[in-house]
Amino acid sequence: MSKPHITIEEVREDLRYLRLLARDFPTVSSVTTEIINLEAILHLPKPTEHYLADLHGEHEAFQHVLRNASGNIKRKVNELFGDTIGEDEIKDLCTLIYYPEEKLKQVKLAGCPIENYYETQLARLIKVCRDVSSKYTRSKVRKSLPDEYVYIIEELLHESNDIGNKQAYLNAIVRTIIDTGRADHFITALCYLIQRLTIDRLHILGDIFDRGPGAHHIMDALCDYHHLDITWGNHDVLWMGAAAGNTCCIASVLRLSLRDANTTTLEDGYAINMVPLATFAMEQYADDPCEIYQPRVDEERTNFTDKDVRLIAQMHKAVSVIEFKLSGQIAMAHPEWNMMDRCLMEFIDKERGIITIDGNEYEMKDKLWPTLDPSNPYALTPEENDLMERLRYSFMRSERLQSHVNCLLMRGGMYVIYNSNLMFHAAVPINEDGSMREVVFDGVKVKGKELLKKVERMARAAFDNDLEPASRAKAADFFWYLWCGPESPLFGKAKMATFERYLLSDKEVQKEPKGWYYILRDNAEVCDRILDEFGVKGEHRHIINGHVPVRVGKGETPIKADGRLMVIDGGFSRVYHNRTGIAGYTLVYHSRGFELVQHAPFTSTGEAIQNGTDIQSTTQIVEMMGKREKVRDTDIGRGIMIKIADLERLLAAYRKGVIKERP
Repeated sequence: MSKPHITIEEVREDLRYLRLLARDFPTVSSVTTEIINLEAILHLPKPTEHYLADLHGEHEAFQHVLRNASGNIKRKVNELFGDTIGEDEIKDLCTLIYYPEEKLKQVKLAGCPIENYYETQLARLIKVCRDVSSKYTRSKVRKSLPDEYVYIIEELLHESNDIGNKQAYLNAIVRTIIDTGRADHFITALCYLIQRLTIDRLHILGDIFDRGPGAHHIMDALCDYHHLDITWGNHDVLWMGAAAGNTCCIASVLRLSLRDANTTTLEDGYAINMVPLATFAMEQYADDPCEIYQPRVDEERTNFTDKDVRLIAQMHKAVSVIEFKLSGQIAMAHPEWNMMDRCLMEFIDKERGIITIDGNEYEMKDKLWPTLDPSNPYALTPEENDLMERLRYSFMRSERLQSHVNCLLMRGGMYVIYNSNLMFHAAVPINEDGSMREVVFDGVKVKGKELLKKVERMARAAFDNDLEPASRAKAADFFWYLWCGPESPLFGKAKMATFERYLLSDKEVQKEPKGWYYILRDNAEVCDRILDEFGVKGEHRHIINGHVPVRVGKGETPIKADGRLMVIDGGFSRVYHNRTGIAGYTLVYHSRGFELVQHAPFTSTGEAIQNGTDIQSTTQIVEMMGKREKVRDTDIGRGIMIKIADLERLLAAYRKGVIKERP
C-alpha cells in the first residue's frame, strides 16, 4: 500500500512540533531507521495480558498464579518438551521456573548430581526463554535482562544450537557458568526472565486487601511489577481512607481484620500498634461474653488459644461499636450522601435490649452497651476518642502503608480502558431502563464516565498537600462513602447492613438490595450502552469486572451478556471457597484470543516446591479472534502508527528543505 503524499503546506502547519521531534531524530537516516523499526514492531504478535481480581490478601495463591502466568508457562513447557520428557520432568522444570531459589536448594539437599542437573536444566530454560522472548524486539528483551548477564543471555537466546560453528562456543558459555559457581544465580535470573516475558501487562481489578494475611506482600510485588494497572476496589479504598486518617475507615479496617482473626497485615505488614485497642477492650469488656463477635478462625493457619480468641472477640466488639458511632457521625455530617439510614444508634433502648427501625421493634443479639450514651448516641467516650487518635497516628505514620497507597494512587484509578476492554471493579450506576444514572457529587450532577472520573478526583484530593486541611478531611470522609454509599460505583447496593447483620436476627432487615447494574448486566444491550458511554470501540470489546464472586456450584457463569461481560472474581479468598466451589478466575488475553482460567484451591507454597504441586486449573476458551492479533491491532500499535505518521512528516520536511539536518 503506497504512502499518502505529504504536501509542503501540511509540513509547515506542523513546523513547531516537527522541530521538537527533530531534536530526537536530527537526520534523514535517523528518521528512516526509526520508521523501519516501528513498522517492524507493528507486525509482531500482540503481547499477552493477565487479568486478576479480588485477591483479598491471599499472597501465596497470588504469587503462584503470577509466577505460572495462569498456567501459560506450563502450557509452553508442554508444547516444547511434551514429546521428549516425562510428566515428572515437566513438573520439575515448571517448579524450577516458578520458585528457582527454593527448588535449587531442594535439589542439593536431595543429593542429586548437581552438575548434570545444571546442564540439563540450563539447556531447557534457554529453550523456554527463546520461545517466550520471540514476541518481542531484541531491544525490549534487552531492557528486561539482568545487567550482569545481558551479553551472555543475548548470545544464548539469539544463536541457534544447530549451527555447527557456534555449538562449541555456546557449550563453553554454559560450562563456564557452572565452573565459575554462578549456575544458581544464572538459572534464577533466567527463571525470573521467563516469568517476566510470559506476561507483558498485568491488570488488577481491585480488592487487594482484607480477609487473607498477606495484602502487604501482594502490594510489594505489584509496586515492583514492570507493566501494571490497577482499578480500585471497595476494600482498597477503605484502606486508602484509613491511610488518609479517616477514623471510620480505620475502625472498619480493624473490624474486618478482627472478624477474620487476621491481624498479620496490620501488625507485621504495616506495624500498626494494636496494644492500645487490646488494652481498651480488656478493660471495657472484661465481663462481656462478646458471643456475637467471635472471630472466624482459620485453624489451618493459626493456633490460637481460647484466651487469644477471647481477646480478639473483645477487640472486635470494641471497634465495631466505635464504627457504628463514627458511621453515624459521617452520615449526619454529609446529608447529601443519603446515608441517614445508617444512623441507628439513637434508636437503641439499652434497658430493654431492643431497637426500633421504621416503626418495628427488634430484639438485639447484644444487649450490653456500656459506652453508649442515649442522650448523645454517636459520641465517642473520652477513652474511645483517645484510642482512635492513637490508631490514627499509627496508620498515618506507617511508611510501608503510605508507600503502598501511593502506588495505588500512581498506578491505579476507578477504571481502565486498554485494548478495547473496559475494566472497573464493581459497577456503573444505571437506571431501571439501562440508562446512565445521574448522581450529585460535590454539588455537581454526573453520570457514566464522568461520574467515575469525578469520584476519582474527589478521592485523590485526600492526599493533595496543596489543599486546605478541611478539604482534605472531607475527601477522606468520601472514602467511607465509596466503601458503602448507596450510589458508590465500588459498592453497587442500596445499603451496607453491617449493623443489622451483626445485631439482628431478622433476615428481611439484613437484606442489601442490589443496584440496577447487577440486575441488568446480563443484558447485551445494557453492556453496549456502557461501552459506548466510555467510548470503547472495536469488534471485540468487553467489560471486565470483579467484586461479586461467581457461584459456580449454583450454576452461575462468569461469561455474561453474550460474551460482552466477563466476571473474574471466582473467590481467591479461602472464605469463599465453600460458597463458590472454586478458588478464583483469572483471564489471559494473548494474540489468538481470550482464555478464562478457573483455579482449584491452592495448598501452599511449601507444598508446591516440595512436591511440584501446581494449582489445578481448567481453561475455557472465551473468544478467539479469527486471526492472530499483532501489535498494530492494539492501543500501543495505534500509538506507534501515529508516531510513524509524525516521522513521515518530519522526513518530508527534511527532503523539502523546510527543516535542515543536523550532523
